[in-house]
Amino acid sequence: MKILVIGSGGREHAIIRRLAADHPAPELHAAPGNPGIAQLATVHDASVSDLDAQVRLAQEIQPDLVVIGPEAPLVAGAADRLREAGFAVFGPSAAAAHLEGSKSWAKEIMAAAGVPTAASVTVTALAQLEAGLDRVNPLNDVPFVVKADGLAAGKGVVVTTDREAAITHAEAVLTAGGQVVLEEYLDGPEVSLFCLSDGTRVVPLAPAQDFKRALDGDEGPNTGGMGAYSPLPWAPAGLTEEVLEKVARPTIAELAARDIPFVGVLYCGLALTSRGMRVVEFNARFGDPETQVVLERLTSPFAPLLLGAARGELAADTELTWSEDAAVAVVVAGAGYPAAVRTGDPITGIDACEALGAHVIHAGTASADGALVSAGGRVLSVVATGEDLEQARDRALAATEGIALDGSHHRTDIARLAAAEARSAQGVTEPSAPGTREETA
Repeated sequence: MKILVIGSGGREHAIIRRLAADHPAPELHAAPGNPGIAQLATVHDASVSDLDAQVRLAQEIQPDLVVIGPEAPLVAGAADRLREAGFAVFGPSAAAAHLEGSKSWAKEIMAAAGVPTAASVTVTALAQLEAGLDRVNPLNDVPFVVKADGLAAGKGVVVTTDREAAITHAEAVLTAGGQVVLEEYLDGPEVSLFCLSDGTRVVPLAPAQDFKRALDGDEGPNTGGMGAYSPLPWAPAGLTEEVLEKVARPTIAELAARDIPFVGVLYCGLALTSRGMRVVEFNARFGDPETQVVLERLTSPFAPLLLGAARGELAADTELTWSEDAAVAVVVAGAGYPAAVRTGDPITGIDACEALGAHVIHAGTASADGALVSAGGRVLSVVATGEDLEQARDRALAATEGIALDGSHHRTDIARLAAAEARSAQGVTEPSAPGTREETA
């Protein structure tokens, strides 16, 4: 099988790494790829935003399957263009990807499908802002949740107890011509669950939890994600089936009823609140860095799964197999992230890192005069496995210390609470859930 993966980040590197582990391994191509991806696939000079170039490349190499990684080309219609050219594509149409492209439309779909989610108000003008905040947070006694309505690379959300900070963020979005979604605050830990769909049927992957704040202790600004782990030993029994029945299947059915079949991965961002499970957000692609840990644990063949979804041939009773090992990913971010990011800094230590049993996923890297340099905010993900979360995180953190990147930073508490609770539970199947309320965008 020949597969073309569109994208250049950590998500795409993780996808390609897992595809390369299939037996037999497919012939892999990537556009534009990155230095890490280039070790596993033939890379091509077609940018994520150039849909014409992507179609030309597919016509040149004739892949059996095209996998579109990032959200921006999906929302722009990359999957539509490639399907029109005759290719099997794993990734939703522009109409279906609007589920991520517009949070207000996603709320409409959830309401129609009966999906439990936070109460919300969409604000299009400054004059509506104060009343909107009062409506979703009438007592001003919990944090305010303010989301830019469109794509924001994981940084369009502010969750704050400071009403003025919430207003400032909303005003910035509105003044720039956008609109904002003000949401009811959801308590409880978050869970990410990827659900593959062929437009009708749904197959879930393993749940994961990611960490959005930049600093230890869930301090600092929101980011695209600073680390993740899987499995979730604290998750309630039956969580995945509950998500399928209450969230994924109703959403896919609602879209199909509107003649908008969703083919690809429906990322269900969930909060397990004191009042039950609620959807925080939908994304129309694999999440980063959750993909790094979820695919690390997947032992079922991956390429046939994606191809089956692309062809409308997923079996609803598909049984995937998973490693019993835990996986932890720690993101190494460049100087200044998530604000003004410095790029072009040399990166060393990857060989030493991997010698400790971890592997390194490239997210924001480039080659310059034969040297590896930073080329984005989240530069690398260090992924390690272990018999349990404690061993996996110890390995990941030890390996991360071997990475040399001037000005970089990483969190040291990824999976720490979950590992400690799992260790102390000693046979308790449902320890109290770790983590705090996080937001993505």
